[in-house]
Amino acid sequence: MDARTPSDIALTRFHLRRLHALWRSAGWPCQDLLEVELLALGLLERLVEDGRERLRVTDAGVAALAAGRQRNRHAFDAHEALVQRVARHLQRSGRIVYTELKLRAQVAVLPALPEGAAEPSAPPPSTQALPPGLGFEDQPPVAAVPPGRQRWVQARPDVFSIRYTSVEAYLQPLVHEIKVRRADLLSDLRKPEKRAAYLGMAAECWYVLADGIGGPEDVPAECGVMIATASGLEWARPAPPRAGRMRFDLWMALARATPLAAEDDDAQGLLG
Repeated sequence: MDARTPSDIALTRFHLRRLHALWRSAGWPCQDLLEVELLALGLLERLVEDGRERLRVTDAGVAALAAGRQRNRHAFDAHEALVQRVARHLQRSGRIVYTELKLRAQVAVLPALPEGAAEPSAPPPSTQALPPGLGFEDQPPVAAVPPGRQRWVQARPDVFSIRYTSVEAYLQPLVHEIKVRRADLLSDLRKPEKRAAYLGMAAECWYVLADGIGGPEDVPAECGVMIATASGLEWARPAPPRAGRMRFDLWMALARATPLAAEDDDAQGLLG
């Protein structure tokens, strides 16, 4: 078997995370394989002081950290641009939009499989959408879930919106989750509790995907899918509508929050 050379080692976010930790610390080694690869790549160097060994980030390591930061900043800018694009689209359709809501929701956790049991190909219907503790009143209460099967999660939808109406039954709260990188999409889909929280606070939950990172086949059936192309936002699969009334918890969260200003708000202010 041929030995791997440093040029064969792909730099991952785990390498960059460790590199950043060593940059901010005194550089005491963990002596694991991640550090072995960083040393082989020349991003770290070993120093011996007073008989003790520590690690130092090299100039090449600093350059790798800077390049990683630029990639993250580019992804953040692309994400924020798509958030604003979706938000403006919703505003033009007559909705009140929130982009910085922070909510806590209590959701039920799926029971662990018995030791040696095979993983089911699909969850039973009763566990397709985990019962949330914040959102629609018609959802099963978390209090009915046995102790130890509950968990608090932080819910921060990218875009949350309601219709501009005085009739509560017509509010139709929506959650739009924005993804511009496939790795972020796959990571998000591995968090059913987060998705359950979204489903509990909205009549519909949508994933808005940058063109080329995925499609309806990647997203669970209980969520709708939109594809953001250069020409517009295209519906790839509708979200199943769910009836219900918003609970008092969510009403209070909206009362404390500030909706996104409409594009013509400044102009209206000048008109008096």
